[in-house]
Amino acid sequence: MPYKSYTLTEATRKMEQYCTYQERCHKEVRDKLIALRMIPEAIDHIIGHLIQNNYLNEQRFAESFASGKFRIKQWGRNRIIRELKQREISNYAIKSALSQIEEVEYLKVFHDLATKRWLQITDQNIQKKRRKLADYLLYRGWESNLVYSKIKELTRDVAS
Repeated sequence: MPYKSYTLTEATRKMEQYCTYQERCHKEVRDKLIALRMIPEAIDHIIGHLIQNNYLNEQRFAESFASGKFRIKQWGRNRIIRELKQREISNYAIKSALSQIEEVEYLKVFHDLATKRWLQITDQNIQKKRRKLADYLLYRGWESNLVYSKIKELTRDVAS
């Protein structure tokens, strides 16, 4: 089956729509243009155009991504950092995005998530229950010092 080829103008319009629909990172746009079989010069030209016209903004993407993953998926900093690095976002943009999350809100979400999950785990063996909670929270990117101090706190509550 022959593939559709795009002119520079068509590809540019298509990418403008792609970036308007939701925030995108440079890597996503580059990958999409490669999938459209655009040549490297055209890719660079289109990305330059998108940046210049504010369709593409790494800082804005990082802030939107971090905020959404924290508030909706309840991810911790480690997971957010890992995911942003996979998308080739700069360390500066990552730090800036994470600084938008208030520490008080961060700790409250962590406390609520850990407590809710602790109550959901039905395992009677306390060691297994602790392990399951730790695995769950660490997978979601919460810092190990927070995870282990919360587990101590929750098991202390059970013992008393």
